[in-house]
Amino acid sequence: MKQLRIHSAVLVMMASLLTGCTVGPNYHKPAVPVPTAYHGPNDNAQDQAEAQAASIADLPWWQVFQDTVLQDLIRRTLKQNYDVQTATERITQARAQLMVTRSNQYPQLNANGTAVDERTFQGFPFTTRYGTYAADAAFQLDVFGQLRRATESARAQLLATEYAQRTETLTLVGDVASDYFALLSLDLQLQIARDTIKTQEDAVKLTQYRLQHGVATKVEVLQAKQVLDTANAQVPELQRQIGLEEDAVSILLGDYPHSVTRGLALVDQKFPPKVPAGLPSSLLARRPDISQAEQNLISANAQIGVAKAAFFPQISLTGTIGGAVGRTTVFSSIVKSNIGTWGGTTSLTQPIFEAGRLRGNLHVAESQQRQSLIAYQQAIQGAFRDVSDALITYQKYYEVRTAQQTTVQDLSDSVTTSLKRYRGGIATYLEVLDNQRSLFSAQLTLAQDRGNEFQSLVQLYKALGGGWLQ
Repeated sequence: MKQLRIHSAVLVMMASLLTGCTVGPNYHKPAVPVPTAYHGPNDNAQDQAEAQAASIADLPWWQVFQDTVLQDLIRRTLKQNYDVQTATERITQARAQLMVTRSNQYPQLNANGTAVDERTFQGFPFTTRYGTYAADAAFQLDVFGQLRRATESARAQLLATEYAQRTETLTLVGDVASDYFALLSLDLQLQIARDTIKTQEDAVKLTQYRLQHGVATKVEVLQAKQVLDTANAQVPELQRQIGLEEDAVSILLGDYPHSVTRGLALVDQKFPPKVPAGLPSSLLARRPDISQAEQNLISANAQIGVAKAAFFPQISLTGTIGGAVGRTTVFSSIVKSNIGTWGGTTSLTQPIFEAGRLRGNLHVAESQQRQSLIAYQQAIQGAFRDVSDALITYQKYYEVRTAQQTTVQDLSDSVTTSLKRYRGGIATYLEVLDNQRSLFSAQLTLAQDRGNEFQSLVQLYKALGGGWLQ
């Protein structure tokens, strides 16, 4: 019974050593207050409260952007873009690093062996053949949780790289869609310029015809050419911008610069039927960059435990088992030998004086944890600013576009009326010219406003954390 109690006590002591304790602070999610409503054109309004149950960010990007050509461009980008490939390789690297770090918690086994065959002839033949073999085992007792904290940190880094990949996906979806709508806006402006050129060429011919019959003056012919010259000057500039935009889309595709296929024209693109923002509290879970910042905070928090554990004793167990087998031959006499060995050691290392190195490492880890906490809080604050900016921009661009449509329609009517007055001899061609110039400028502005409205929708979708689900 006495021996049984001794063995039981030894087992309890060994279990406590193997289990140990874990020094350092355990991670607790920081309490970060978030606003109850997004700041935007409709904050504190009834319609915002009704729209909080759902969010446009819950929709996959192929339901938000319904142009099939744009969908194909996004799919190709997510498959071929170099930034996505790099982010994926970083995940592979972080997973391998976690495997390396976690392996330190387990025993390390090694085996080795040698074989020797010696023959000498110094007066008489002498032959020796022997071999040795050994197996070594080493195990560091994680009494104070240093290895477990290191594994916790590595696991958080792996999750952070996964969230970084999702952030990259979200960014690329937004960039491709934004550049595509910018390209469609430039296409529309180019079409407006070409239509204006065609119209003004007819107007110049008509004015020259009237000059030949003594109805118009040379000044009126020159005035008619002014709008034509302005439209002609716009064409190469718009073509330049289109070429640069196509190059940007090509690079996002992971390809060399080339022309980009278009789908629906900008005026035929459809907005989602509803664009709700959703609950502000759901933004923390939906934005991958916030989750990435939190995982970095978890990793830094675990590193404090690693630094604290370095102050305590480090206990290691090592064991060896091996042997040697040999045979010696002298003339016809044979001597055989077979030797087996085993042994084990326990080592304990306790830092006594290291000139402040361990305390300095602890202060570094604590500072890095505070920096990660600040970065996490900033990520949340920045996310709410992104949503607020996007909500305001989207709503105001909608109002700008609708107002500009009215302006274009009024100017179009003014051009028609002034042409009738001119042909009737009531007004001068200068009146027609002013209205045509204003109409051309307003049409270009409306095309830009349409593109801005679609790009603001992309930014809102991205700010709310939509687009990384595939």
